[in-house]
Amino acid sequence: MPLVNHSDYEAPIFMRNRHLLTIYPTLFRKIAPAAYRRERIPTADNDFLDLDFSEKGNDKVVIILHGLEGDASRKYVLGMVHVFNAAGYDTVSMNFRGCSGEPNQALRFYHSGETGDLDIVVRYITSLKRYSSIHLVGFSLGGNVTLKYVGEQGDQINPLVRSAVAISVPCDLASSSLELAKGHNSIYMNRFIRSLGQKLKDKQLRYPEAIDLTDYHKIRNFRQFDDRYTAPMHGFKDAVTYWRECSSLHYLKNISIPALLINAQDDPFLSKECFPYDIAAAHPHLYLETPRTGGHVGFLGFKDPVYWSEKRALAFTAGIC
Repeated sequence: MPLVNHSDYEAPIFMRNRHLLTIYPTLFRKIAPAAYRRERIPTADNDFLDLDFSEKGNDKVVIILHGLEGDASRKYVLGMVHVFNAAGYDTVSMNFRGCSGEPNQALRFYHSGETGDLDIVVRYITSLKRYSSIHLVGFSLGGNVTLKYVGEQGDQINPLVRSAVAISVPCDLASSSLELAKGHNSIYMNRFIRSLGQKLKDKQLRYPEAIDLTDYHKIRNFRQFDDRYTAPMHGFKDAVTYWRECSSLHYLKNISIPALLINAQDDPFLSKECFPYDIAAAHPHLYLETPRTGGHVGFLGFKDPVYWSEKRALAFTAGIC
């Protein structure tokens, strides 16, 4: 029963506010940039994916997936890059479509359940024939993509893919969307809606007839945004259908490689449905760890430049191979 009953993470006593834990790393964490080498790979629909490699000549590689409206330069991604590089892993930070600093070419962009692009990256890394093992680390939206991917692949997963770690994951999209729509989360919701709106403005220049931004300023939550844009742009009937089909919660049972899900109990983004205790308790491969504190992609320590989540992801991954 891979249920981690006693997590060893505790936030510093002066940081035990879930919003402070969530916001502080973004605003105040100091971290060196990574020595990235960018590589652009094509997709079958005449689009592209930008990958940021941090290579140290190792034979193991970690693919890192960022969260909603993030990219490979985010501090939480860089922290993971540095920790794994120092421990003998190369890393590939995957930028979702439209997140690498340049609008992607297709009408579609990315969403919480888009696993086809991750599969493209896994296949590409495999084709390089440089690595003996591939490991996955995903944050938030990227964590949902990670868990959905390994669940979809089941026992047919690429044999080089040996482990997965997913951090602060809204694995039930419907209930977590309702949670984010609550008043105490307005600062995050407003930021997401603004950022997504700018991406739509950029894309409208290429597809003026396909994207209508009339009254966009009236959109207040993901239900409205996903109904109007995400669902139709990516082939779903509506937001509810998109949430149902793309929630990693429904794919966890089929995971066949060691996978660690870390969700803090005080995460302001997550509903109770995002803590699949019953599934993990009966699962031979899914490890669920739910620290009492941590916020959303927080997990900072007291005067420690390396965050607990980075140490935990490394320890779990290194224990596999």
